[in-house]
Amino acid sequence: MALLRAAAGRMRARALGAAAEPMFELGDRCRQYSSYPAAESTAATRPKVTLTDIRKMYRKKEPISVLTAHDYPSALMADRAGVDITLVGDSLAMVALGYEDTNQLSLDEMLYHCRAVQRGNKSAFLVGDMPFGTYETSVRDAIASSVRLIGEGRMEAVKLEGGREMSETIRAITRAGIPVLGHIGLTPQRQASLGGFRVQGKTVKSATELLDNAYALQDAGVFGMVIEAVPEEVARIVTERISVPTIGIGAGAGCSGQVLVQLDMLGNFDRFTPKFLKKYENNLERITAGIRTYVGEVKAGTFPAAEHTYTVAETQLAAIKQALAEIK
Repeated sequence: MALLRAAAGRMRARALGAAAEPMFELGDRCRQYSSYPAAESTAATRPKVTLTDIRKMYRKKEPISVLTAHDYPSALMADRAGVDITLVGDSLAMVALGYEDTNQLSLDEMLYHCRAVQRGNKSAFLVGDMPFGTYETSVRDAIASSVRLIGEGRMEAVKLEGGREMSETIRAITRAGIPVLGHIGLTPQRQASLGGFRVQGKTVKSATELLDNAYALQDAGVFGMVIEAVPEEVARIVTERISVPTIGIGAGAGCSGQVLVQLDMLGNFDRFTPKFLKKYENNLERITAGIRTYVGEVKAGTFPAAEHTYTVAETQLAAIKQALAEIK
C-alpha cells in the first residue's frame, strides 16, 4: 500500500508539471530535517528482561534499576537507557495528569497509559500499578483488575500496596499466573491513614511491622517488593532477612534495587520535592526556556526562517499565481 501511495503521488506531481517535495522520507534521509543525532539504543542490542533475569540479578547481588514511565516517549527513553524494570506507576496521576493525589486515578486511565508505555518498550520488564479501589474490595475484584492490566494493558506483572492484610489477595493473583510486585513502608494510596507522607519504620513497633509485612508478602508469592520511605538501616535489615528483591525509594542503598519517578528525577514536576529525590535534569526550566524562545521568535517574525520553509520553482510559481487569480 505504501508503494502504491508513493507511486500515485509521483503521478500527481508529474501531472502538475513538477516533482513534489516530500514532507519527510523514511530511512536515513529523515535526519536531514532534524539537527538532532539519532539516539543510541541500548534496547536494540539487549535481550528482553524476564523474571528469570531479575532473579539472576538478585542472586548475583547486581542492583536492579527500576524507573517509572507514563507514555510512549518516556517508555522509549527508559528502555534505551537500559532500565531493567519499567513501572507504570500510579504516580502518573499527579506528575502527568495533575491530580491532587494518586487515589483519583481510574483503572481505565491506567490501562490507557499502560498501552502507551508498552508500545514504547522493547526490553525492560513491564509492571503496572493497581489503582486505588481496584483490588481492596475483594479477591475477585483484584484478580479481575490484574487480568485487565495484563490482557488490555499489556503488562507482565502488577504492583499493589499493602502488607499482611493483602497476602491472601496476592496469593490469589499469583495463583492465577500473574506475577506481583509488593509495596510496603509508606504506601501513598493509604497516606491518609498513615498521617500523611511520613517516614515509616522509625520505631520498634513500626520496624517490626515492616519486617512482618515483608515476610507475609514473600510467603504470598511476590517476586519482589518496593520499600518506600524507611530508614536505610531498617530497610537493609529487611532486605537481608528476606529472599526476594527489595526495590528502594527513599530507603537507602541497602536494598536490592532502586526506583524513581521519571518525571520527578528529570525535573518536570515541581509541586514538591521529597528528600530522597535526586534530580538528574531540570527539564521544567530548560524546556520552558525553549518554548519561551519559540514564542518570542513567532512574535518577532523570525520563525520560520528560510531553512524551515518549502519552496517552489519560479516558473511553476508564476503558473500557480495565474491559475489561482482566475478562480472566482
